[in-house]
Amino acid sequence: MNTVVLNLEPIAHLSDEQFYQLCVANRDLSLEMNAAGELIIMPPVGGESGNQEAGLIADLEIWNRQTKLGKVFSSSTIFILPNGAKRSPDAAWVKLERWEALTPEQRKKFPPLVPDFVIELRSETDRLSQIQEKMQEYIKNGLRLGWLINPQDRQVEIYRLLKAVEVVQMPGIVSGEDILPGFELQL
Repeated sequence: MNTVVLNLEPIAHLSDEQFYQLCVANRDLSLEMNAAGELIIMPPVGGESGNQEAGLIADLEIWNRQTKLGKVFSSSTIFILPNGAKRSPDAAWVKLERWEALTPEQRKKFPPLVPDFVIELRSETDRLSQIQEKMQEYIKNGLRLGWLINPQDRQVEIYRLLKAVEVVQMPGIVSGEDILPGFELQL
């Protein structure tokens, strides 16, 4: 099954609240919306990708529990980006001060902010170009650090604010740099 993109703009423009209600009413679907108002329906991942994603989240959470610097989020969390897109990275981290600046209602629904750090893990069904566009969208909206892990090509693309994308060959180690001090991921 491939990702499905529906252009809703000719007939409807969903507000943030309407998109939230659509997601609540369709909990079995993994939905996103890009800045152009296109509804993106993503297929579920297989066992290998799901296990790899869980490992990434676990490593990030273990580091965060030790440092207490922020909040970790799974792929079930949708963030409302400044450009209006509603995106769900495979793993995300938000600096604690930024999270605490949100109202309780904003924390309960889809947080209206771009994470400080995201990981996107390319699954067998993902088109690389679509994930690269998504990473560029995060960067354009203020993401500080992002990793696109591409097991199929044995590479990691590292996205940094105001810098060119760096490609690292696997196996290797990627660092959280000054965004996630002390966090390293063995690939």
